[in-house]
Amino acid sequence: MDWGKVIYVFFSLMSLTSIAGFLYEHSAVALFVAASLNLVSTLLKIGIRNLLSAELLASSLVADLHLIPAFIYLQIFGNLEWAIALTIGALLANLFSVGLVYIESSKSREEY
Repeated sequence: MDWGKVIYVFFSLMSLTSIAGFLYEHSAVALFVAASLNLVSTLLKIGIRNLLSAELLASSLVADLHLIPAFIYLQIFGNLEWAIALTIGALLANLFSVGLVYIESSKSREEY
């Protein structure tokens, strides 16, 4: 078992579910947790060298660049609508990332 892959998939899924949690309960703490987990996930994806590593990193960066402004809009400007809109974009980017992980896992299974 590749423990490095387990850890980065874990953080990717935690970020995805934390985003869903924010969309359910519009809390600044939930958004901060989602952004923090996504940043950790992005840092873990930097060292990955597999078939779809560039796409995984790009989708994680897209989610970061949605979650950080969403937190700023919520905390500084008090604009919940923009925060929700940006968070939905991050949710889509993370869903794309999880789809890429699934494709990459199925490709690596074919090699065995």
